[in-house]
Amino acid sequence: MNVRGWFGSIYKRLLHIHKASDAPDRYLALRRNITVIMLLVTILPLGIMAGINHFQYRKSIKNEVIEPLRVLLGKSRHSFQLFLEERLSTVRFVGSAYSYEQLTHERTLSRVFRVLKDEFDGFVDIGLIDGSGVQVSYAGPYNLLDKDYSGQSWFQEVVIRDTYISDVFMGYRKFPHLAIAVQRVEESRNWILRATIDTNLFYELISAMGLDPEADAFIVNQEGILQTRSRFYGDILEEIPFDLSAQTYGPHLMETVDPQGREVMVAYVGLEKPSFRLVVVKPRALVLRTWITLQGEMFFVFFVSVIVIIVIVMKLADALVTNIKEADDRREAAIHELEQTQKLSAIGRLAAGVAHEINNPLSIINEKSGLMKDLLAFSGDFAKKERFEQLVDGVIRSVGRCKTITHRLLGFARRKEVYFEELNLNALIKDVIGFLEKEMVYRNIDLRFQTADEMPAISSDQGQLQQVFLNIMTNALGAVDDGGRVIVTTWEEDPKTVGVSIQDNGPGMSEETIQRVFDPFFTTKKSGGTGLGLFITYGIVKKLGGDIKVHSKEGEGATFTVYLPKTAKQGEASSPEEIS
Repeated sequence: MNVRGWFGSIYKRLLHIHKASDAPDRYLALRRNITVIMLLVTILPLGIMAGINHFQYRKSIKNEVIEPLRVLLGKSRHSFQLFLEERLSTVRFVGSAYSYEQLTHERTLSRVFRVLKDEFDGFVDIGLIDGSGVQVSYAGPYNLLDKDYSGQSWFQEVVIRDTYISDVFMGYRKFPHLAIAVQRVEESRNWILRATIDTNLFYELISAMGLDPEADAFIVNQEGILQTRSRFYGDILEEIPFDLSAQTYGPHLMETVDPQGREVMVAYVGLEKPSFRLVVVKPRALVLRTWITLQGEMFFVFFVSVIVIIVIVMKLADALVTNIKEADDRREAAIHELEQTQKLSAIGRLAAGVAHEINNPLSIINEKSGLMKDLLAFSGDFAKKERFEQLVDGVIRSVGRCKTITHRLLGFARRKEVYFEELNLNALIKDVIGFLEKEMVYRNIDLRFQTADEMPAISSDQGQLQQVFLNIMTNALGAVDDGGRVIVTTWEEDPKTVGVSIQDNGPGMSEETIQRVFDPFFTTKKSGGTGLGLFITYGIVKKLGGDIKVHSKEGEGATFTVYLPKTAKQGEASSPEEIS
């Protein structure tokens, strides 16, 4: 089917559905439908393209902006590591260059300490500790001679590992510092040389990172305890509000919200010795400033494009519907009688035509897709093979869905003579509801389908019952205003009968109308009604051996109830009996 024929069939179907439902202003609904379809066809691809570009640009720019942050972390990590390694090597060298007896002399140790302070920044004091943990020699501003460290955990660790770098602590000195200790093992004894380092030098290294005023950088230990002051998140020895539990050998980046409610990007990297982590925190808006600017421009262009499309589509839809209405008015008088006689069979013809036109290309698509899947299965691995297989499976699933729809349509195109078969009544009603689903969505109608827990199967004619429930539900939808309610209920009336009720909250009917509702050519519709729908519905129900009743009051809606035998016996249509 060519494009022109396809659009023509869509127009005919939309027009037929609106006429069949006898909407108060079918042209208004048609204009709305055409507008919605055209907007979807134009805006949906534009939105998909904008979304893809949005995420691709965001990923690209984010990588370009974040990479310098990773480089900065790597360089700063090297500076901190070099600083600590240099102090550790210095203490280790002193322990190697001097013997235990030399360092026990306070003059020698003091001379070594002065050299350390002159050549290396940060040394606070240095002490010699014997194998029992007692400090036998000390050089520094405090009185720590003969202090016993044997009970402290760091002493046990340095005995086992030969070197030790502590976390930052306040201790006896009442200012933040860390301790470096090395063990020397001689033939006759083992001893430890311990020095403390002022951590104020860490701030010089952090300042050298050149961070923005809104950013922050600090050092924490494995437990997340601050080893240096943080600009926004606490003082030394306080716990930071971030979870840095992820183990990583290189820089690690995460996005989170800080206690001040700011969206921030937290980057951190671990030091080898000690187990510190260098952390840099930057506001997300600061890091992605370039992306946010570009994003605003993209959204502006997208918004302007959508506005232009909406205006053009509405103008086109209005012009198209106006032309359709004028053409309909000119030919309405000539085809009115023919339209009335053919209306009841229109759905069947449409279903048969759609199935005939669609099933053949669907079969071809299904076969070609299966062939493509076989070719992929026997071909070797190649780039994006898995993606191709997923796409082919998606095509096959879509074809199966289309076949289900065409089979449902064919149910309305069956021959009119009665053909009994075992049916699931709930499934049959769901199929009928499927044909009216679009109209209910457009009109915001609340449809409630209440089914019995164990509804038995019945023997009846599928096509005839579909016609019955379609007629009744169409009338119910025509009776309610937009936003109204329709309730469909099924139940087992007795061991031989099942019941189905269709209730609406429309304006209801008077007693006079109820008495004539099943009469031929009787209609309450102001335009377009033939008065044959419920008459034919009544005849079908009687032919299938069932019964139909209606209950209504003005202002309270109406309820149509259909009773069907579980094992149908074909009857003959008769005139409507008393309705209650």
